[in-house]
Formats: sequence, C-alpha cells, structure tokens
Amino acid sequence: MKTRDLILISMFTALTAVGAFIRIPVPVCPFTLQLLFTTMAGLLLGARKGAVSVLIYVLLGLAGLPVFTGGGGISYVFQPTFGYLIGFIVGAFITGAIAHKGAPTMKRLLTGCFLGLAVVYALGMLYYWLISRFWLGEPIGIAPLFLYCFVLAVPGDICLCILASVLGKKLLPVINKQSVRSV
Repeated sequence: MKTRDLILISMFTALTAVGAFIRIPVPVCPFTLQLLFTTMAGLLLGARKGAVSVLIYVLLGLAGLPVFTGGGGISYVFQPTFGYLIGFIVGAFITGAIAHKGAPTMKRLLTGCFLGLAVVYALGMLYYWLISRFWLGEPIGIAPLFLYCFVLAVPGDICLCILASVLGKKLLPVINKQSVRSV
C-alpha cells in the first residue's frame, strides 16, 4: 500500500469514529453518521481498503478506545448492536466492490450503497436477535425486531445512502485523478 492509501484509510477510520458521536435527532429513532462514513469508505476507497478502514475502527473499539456509540472494549461483542458494526465492515466491502466494478454511474453507486445497507441491516438484526435470545436471555420477537431495528431506523439511512452516492459521484473523479498523478 502507498502512503496515500494509508492516509485515506486512516482518515475514514477517524471519520467513522467521529460519526458515531454525531447524532441527528429525529423523532422516535435518532441516528448517527457512522453509516455515511463507512459507505463513503467503500465508495471512495474500494472494497478492500474501505473494509480495512472500518475493520480498523472496530478493532480500535474492541481494544478499549471509546469509539463506539456506547463506549468500547472487548465486552462490546456482547452488545446486541455489535452486529451492525460487523455489518459496516461487510457493507463497506460490498459497496466498494459494486461501485468500482465499472464506470461510477449514479445507478451503480446507489446500487452499491443500498446493497451495502441491506447487508448492514441483515447482519445487525440477526446478531441482535441471537444475542438477545441466547446471551441476554431476553428473546425479542420477529415483529418488534423488525419494527425497532429496521422500520424506525432505515428511513434516515436511506437518506444517508443517497447523500453518499451524490458525494461519491462528485468525489470519485477527484480521488481517481489524484491516484493517477501520484503514480
């Protein structure tokens, strides 16, 4: 990896950490900007580097740095929402893989963002259900899980995916131009 790649990976790791604490208050379910920055990492850095930036963020949190919305430390794996952090890693990879498969059209960027979002929610909800049922001993039904972990949260994240696509469309040519110059 080049120095430029390491800087960009580090920048998105830091942005994701900051995004955990930028809360946008909306009725019922406030949301953070983590998804925006993890999605942007995939869009702008590509599948591998985007996923690495999010993986580093998760590892820093598990090492004890309070970068997650609820703190940090290895015990965070027993939090019901830890699955969303795993989903951010895989989602960034999928978003980047789709976005960099061809020309960065708006359709391709939106497709990558929405498929990445689907993976984040699938892994997050599955993990939430498993931890609640088998670790916490407080099973949650499918209907409440779907309502609280998807229906109430997804509208804001759809907006973030659209914003990420618009920003990605503008920033990808700049990032790619800088890549060509540094070679």
